[in-house]
Amino acid sequence: MKILLIGANGTVGSAIDRELSARHEVVRIGRNSGDLHVDISDSASIRSLFEQTGRFDALICAAGNVKFVPLNEMNESDFALGLQDKLMGQVNLLLIGREYANDGASFTFTSGIINREPIRTGSSAALVNAAIDGFVRAAAIELPRGLRVNSVSPTVLKEAMDKYAPYFRGFKPVAAADVALAFAKSVEGLQTGQTYQVG
Repeated sequence: MKILLIGANGTVGSAIDRELSARHEVVRIGRNSGDLHVDISDSASIRSLFEQTGRFDALICAAGNVKFVPLNEMNESDFALGLQDKLMGQVNLLLIGREYANDGASFTFTSGIINREPIRTGSSAALVNAAIDGFVRAAAIELPRGLRVNSVSPTVLKEAMDKYAPYFRGFKPVAAADVALAFAKSVEGLQTGQTYQVG
């Protein structure tokens, strides 16, 4: 398969690359690194990416930004980053990408545990993650040509605990390599409309 991997240089993206590149052609994509570049918050940038990649069999997005701010300090603008980048960025990857996807192609997006198990400062992330998982369930029933869409919802990564441990007390972290297996299940499996929870 020809797999477009957005966020390929990140911790999870690198693990996905290691998991899938032995079996498939992986096109590594990042905001500033990789074979090609994209700003997922900009639909024109997304369309430009697909014009460069051409047809594909799978798209994985392991990228997306949100703001972590205490609720009593938040205002409407604090939600804008997550809504425009992580949420609409992934939605637009499907809306635009379906034109370039081969029959039977898959889209796999990233949400996260915070909408199921909230943390302090995580209101925006919770909103965005829940919206992604909801979009995946709904979009799956309308996609034509055998196209599939799933999301992967991991807990905190072992590799990130040095930075995020204070926010995730009592959580059991998972290795990025284990998260990568969920992406492989989505890409190489047959299911659609699923959220694969890891951890």
